[in-house]
Amino acid sequence: MKRMMALLATCATALGLSALTAPGTVAAPQAEAATGCRVDYTVASQWQGGFQAGVKVTNLGSPVTGWTLKFTMPDAGQKVVQGWNATWSQSGSTVSATNVDWNRTLATGASADLGFTGSFTGSNAKPTAFTLNGVPCTGSVGGEEPPPDPDPGTGTPVGINGQLRVCGVNLCNQYNRPIQLRGMSTHGIQWFNQCYNNASLDALAKDWKSDLFRIAMYVQEQGYETDPAGFTSRVNSLVDMAEARGMYALIDFHTLTPGDPNYNLDRAKTFFASVAARNAAKKNVIYEIANEPNGVSWAAIKNYAEQVIPVIRAADPDAVVIVGTRAWSSLGVSEGSNETEVVNNPVNATNIMYAFHFYAASHKDNYRATVSRAATKLPLFVTEFGTVSATGGGTMDRASSVAWLDLLDQLKISYANWTYSEANESSAAFKPGTCNGTDYSSSGVLTESGALLKSRISTPDSFPTS
Repeated sequence: MKRMMALLATCATALGLSALTAPGTVAAPQAEAATGCRVDYTVASQWQGGFQAGVKVTNLGSPVTGWTLKFTMPDAGQKVVQGWNATWSQSGSTVSATNVDWNRTLATGASADLGFTGSFTGSNAKPTAFTLNGVPCTGSVGGEEPPPDPDPGTGTPVGINGQLRVCGVNLCNQYNRPIQLRGMSTHGIQWFNQCYNNASLDALAKDWKSDLFRIAMYVQEQGYETDPAGFTSRVNSLVDMAEARGMYALIDFHTLTPGDPNYNLDRAKTFFASVAARNAAKKNVIYEIANEPNGVSWAAIKNYAEQVIPVIRAADPDAVVIVGTRAWSSLGVSEGSNETEVVNNPVNATNIMYAFHFYAASHKDNYRATVSRAATKLPLFVTEFGTVSATGGGTMDRASSVAWLDLLDQLKISYANWTYSEANESSAAFKPGTCNGTDYSSSGVLTESGALLKSRISTPDSFPTS
C-alpha cells in the first residue's frame, strides 16, 4: 500500500550561486536574487524497518547553478541507506543531498527528482526544515495525506495475469493462457531519470493503459559500471513504482557497446543476484539479461546466458528471463544469419524467451518474415522497437510501424516501444520539455510516434482468465 506525503513551501529570501560549490558546502546567496523553491516529499513504499522516499525540489525563482538540499529527520532512528540523483550524506539528524554533474543547474521552473531508501527504528515521521543552499524553504506543510491507492489487484495487468510463465512459444498468464503485453521502454535512466516519476508512471498506467514498463539500465555509457549500488537501487525503485500501479516491470541489462555480453559477465552476475533476491516475491518482474549483443557469435551469447540465468534462478526460480539474440537482437538477420542458429542450438534453460528488436523505417519485410517463421518455433518478446530508423531518428514510417504492430498482435508477441522519454530524437514519445511538467498524455506533449503508440497500447487487452 502506497502512502504519500507532500511538503510544499516557498522561499521568502534569495538563493543562487555564481559557480559550482564543493559538496557539502554552502555558498552565500546572490544579493537580491528574487527566488523561491518548492519541495515535494513522497513515501512511495514502506516495510518493516525501512522505506523508500522521493524528494522533488523545484526552483521557482532565478536560475541556480550548484545546489545542496538539506532537511532534518525528526526521529533519531531514521537513516538514509542509499540515494540516487544526488550525492547523499547524513550527520546526526541532518541529511544533505548535493547535485551531481547533470542536474547541477536548475533553471527557473526546473525540478530535480531525487530519492533514497531509508531505515527507521522508531517512527517514520516526515522530514522537516528543508533548505536549499542554506536558505529555508518556509511556508505551510501541504494538506491532508491522500487516500491510499487502490490495491493493484483485479483490473490491472498484474492483478489479472499474476505470475507469468513460458508455455510452448507463448507468454502465458496464471491461467495458462497465452497473452500479449504492450508497453513502453525508458531511455537510459542515467540521462532521462527526470522522466520517471509518480506523474509519468500514473499516466502510463492509467491514460496509456500500459501493461509493461521496461527499465533500460545501461551498463556502460555513464551507467551501471559508474555506480553499481546507485543504479541497482534506482532500478528497484522503478520496479516498485510499476508494481504499485499493476504493471509488469522488465529489467533490462542494457548492454550495447561492447557488443559481447561476456565483457559484462561479472557485472551481470552481481546485478542479477541482487535484484533477483530483492524482487523474488514479486509477480511483476521479468529479466532481460543482454539488450543487444552485436559483433559476437550466438555460441558466445548462449554461453553468457547459461551462466547468468542460474544466478537469477537461485533467488527467483519462477520469473521469465529474456535472452538477447545476435546482431542487435535481430535473431542474426542484421549480420546475415537467421533464426535457425537459435532453433538448432537453444539456451539450456527453461521458462525463457528470446529478444527481437526492430526499427520500422529500417527493418521491413525480410525481418517480418523472419519473425513470422521464428514465432512458430521460439518464444519471442520484442523488448525494444522504434517507429523510425535504426539510428533512433528520421521520419516515422507509419505504414511499416502499423504492419509490425498488426503482426505482433496477430502472433501475440509482447512488446515495449523505444522510448517513453523526451529525448531529442523522433523515436521519443514526448516533445522536449515534457518531463519538466506533469502532463504525459495529452496531444500537446506527444510526438507523432508517441501518439501512435498511445493509441495502440490504450486499446483493451481482453486478457483470458479461463
